[in-house]
Amino acid sequence: MTTAWLVLAVGDARQHGGNDGYDDNPREHYSWDSTVPNHGRLAVGDVIALWDKRELIGVSVIHAIDTDTAQKTVYFCPQCNKADFKRRSRITPACRCNQCGATFETPGHKVKTVTTYRSQHGRTWIDGRGLMTGAQLRALCDSPNSQLSMRPARWEKLRDALLQTEQADAVMNLAGRERVPIPGGHRFAKVRTRVGQDAFRKALLAEQGEQCAISGPAPADVLEAAHLYSFAESGEHHDFGGLLLRRDLHRLFDRGRIAVDPATDLLDVDPALDAYPLYGELHGKPLAVSLHPEHRLWLTAHWNEHRALP
Repeated sequence: MTTAWLVLAVGDARQHGGNDGYDDNPREHYSWDSTVPNHGRLAVGDVIALWDKRELIGVSVIHAIDTDTAQKTVYFCPQCNKADFKRRSRITPACRCNQCGATFETPGHKVKTVTTYRSQHGRTWIDGRGLMTGAQLRALCDSPNSQLSMRPARWEKLRDALLQTEQADAVMNLAGRERVPIPGGHRFAKVRTRVGQDAFRKALLAEQGEQCAISGPAPADVLEAAHLYSFAESGEHHDFGGLLLRRDLHRLFDRGRIAVDPATDLLDVDPALDAYPLYGELHGKPLAVSLHPEHRLWLTAHWNEHRALP
């Protein structure tokens, strides 16, 4: 089944309160980075439909995605430290936080390393101006009321709607294309393993039982021994330096998208995850396990790394 994506591209008007924006050229490429929800889901061979909220700009097929890393300046509300705020051009103060309601002239900022992405889709571009309205495009999405800048859509519905327009012949060619094959096979690679990791996990299972510290009871098969500090830097297994976490939550914790507020012992979830109820509903909830003082020390250090002001 063909995957389609509706992506927002409105040039200088593209809302990007938490960053400096992106270098878009809708006919040729579209840029985003790892701070954007769904950032890793777009793939070569997917249909990409670009719009400006009012109407369709155009539609094409992604034939390549360039990736890199970059230093990105991220802006945030100086009151609550969240990046969810809107810049206002005709009102002062110039910014208003969507989370806490604070208004301010100059946001806080910090620099972080992100993965950058740029789709290449100029080969099969079909101009879409005047073909479909913003309301018609929203109706094609899996979540029509979503506010995400990159959201999955129903290719079959988009295709059928475009076939009723003056671009029907071009759409037929687009619909009949072949997906780019994905190379397979195997290769050998040298990897570094963590000495003592199995023993560390067994100790946590004996201490905490079959329970994810964030989400609660879970089978041992999906529980991983999560270090509350960078094991890659220290190479040591500290007493009370780890918790059992479900695999997906382990990854989000390591990336700082889920943290524990040391002032309350409650979970703090990246607002970008609100689009995924499974994770967004965890915000403000207590951990499912009791913490030792040593746990709190490591969790505070994790909080300071990912949530504290620069």
